[in-house]
Amino acid sequence: MSRPSIEGALRAQSRLDGVALLTPFQYLERYSKAFNAQVFTKREDLQQVRSFKIRGAYNKIVSLTAEERQQGIVCASAGNHAQGFAYSCNSLNIKGIVFMPLPTPKQKIEQVRMFGGAAVEIRLAGDTYDDAYTAALLYQQENNAIFVHPFDDVEVIEGQATIGLEILSQTEQALDYLFVPVGGGGLISGILTVFKARSPQTKIIGVEPEGAPSLRTSLRNKHNTRLPTIDKFVDGAAVQRVGDLCFALCQTHLDDCISVPEGKICQEILSLYNKEGIVAEPAGAIALAALDLYGEQLQGKRVGTLLCGGNNDITRTPEIKERALLYAQLKHYFIVRFPQRAGALKEFVSEILGPNDDITFFEYSKKNSRENAPAVVGIQLKSEKDFLPLIERMKSHGFYGDYLNEKPDLFQYLI
Repeated sequence: MSRPSIEGALRAQSRLDGVALLTPFQYLERYSKAFNAQVFTKREDLQQVRSFKIRGAYNKIVSLTAEERQQGIVCASAGNHAQGFAYSCNSLNIKGIVFMPLPTPKQKIEQVRMFGGAAVEIRLAGDTYDDAYTAALLYQQENNAIFVHPFDDVEVIEGQATIGLEILSQTEQALDYLFVPVGGGGLISGILTVFKARSPQTKIIGVEPEGAPSLRTSLRNKHNTRLPTIDKFVDGAAVQRVGDLCFALCQTHLDDCISVPEGKICQEILSLYNKEGIVAEPAGAIALAALDLYGEQLQGKRVGTLLCGGNNDITRTPEIKERALLYAQLKHYFIVRFPQRAGALKEFVSEILGPNDDITFFEYSKKNSRENAPAVVGIQLKSEKDFLPLIERMKSHGFYGDYLNEKPDLFQYLI
């Protein structure tokens, strides 16, 4: 199996000239002060398609021979890869087909249609990405088409590697650390290809969502491992199995691989928007969210991160806020046992809730044949220190039924 090379990355850089934007490697003052370090981020959210995926998709498609282009090209994606693919087809005037899952949000479908124009046909197939991927492969086999893989492909990886070349040209001194998001592994494979050749002293840290630690699991098992289930919230970085090329490179060259809780990523998304005015998708915020895990090790160091995308659907904001509050231990759900008598709710509000506690969710149904009736109640606190006193008051007054935050099978229906 051929592997990506620094020579291939340089060829990709030439092909992408005038196509992919030279995005800034931005100094982040707030993060630099917080970690007593020099912290930078590569703003790939500023690309035309608001993610780095344009680089790999375009480099793959433009490298095809005239005969291969005539065969037709196809991809499967529910997000950024589809947009990069569509933009490339339109720019190169090549007909392409994008397979997307049926539940794909309309906004994402419209973005692909906008970037692809008349050059791209969208086909909806199945309920999940895996279903769409299977449909795309079937089409590819039946029509002898070229499949443009989102990450496990040499030319795709060499396209993503151009980010590494740009970072090296934008820094006067070598970086001590570079934190890189990991999904299928095309991005980190490209970064490793460049940095291990041009800046081997820089430690490359892969960052995955805690609910989809495919690379960490594979490195621990010493073979590429498919996870049986994953949390798909960080949709740009949640895959069940990383690419084989990625695993081979990471097994040899990666310095560390860490995972970040989804709730912490949500905190970072909100913080970036409120303080820097940056719109980041979950995968885009993951590298910055990981800096806390290294903490004091970063003091006095030059630290790079990759903000890999900004395609965040505004309709997800309530869930992002909810997950951030849950991670901060400021939002709690309970089953509350209400005595079926007049004044019980008033007693709960006046005697149980603290002065700064707020009910954000309440679902109750009276049961005439019972002494007590359960209600599902969501309570938001001002400080995590208020949690234990709240529990004690609920128990002492006979209201406590159960705590749902620690019951994932039930809790998944609330967020």
